Amino acid sequence: MANVTVRNINDDVIACLKTQAKANHRSLEGEIRHLLERQVLRHTRLEDFRERTASLGALDADRLQTDSVLLLREDRDR
Repeated sequence: MANVTVRNINDDVIACLKTQAKANHRSLEGEIRHLLERQVLRHTRLEDFRERTASLGALDADRLQTDSVLLLREDRDR
C-alpha cells in the first residue's frame, strides 16, 4: 500500500475528525482512511449508475414516453 502525507490541515477539521474517529472506535488514521475509501467508492458507484441508466435510457430513446402522472390518474380512475 502507498503512503500519503497531507500538510496544513485546518485544526478545526482535525478536531472534528478526532471526534468522529473516537465515536466510531477508530484511530484518526483509520477514520481518514475510511472516509477516503467511502468517498472514492461512492463516486465510482455513482459513475457506474450513471453509465447504466444512460444505456438503459438509450434502449427506449425512439419511443414516446407517457407522463407518469397521467398513468397514475388513469389507474386511480379505474
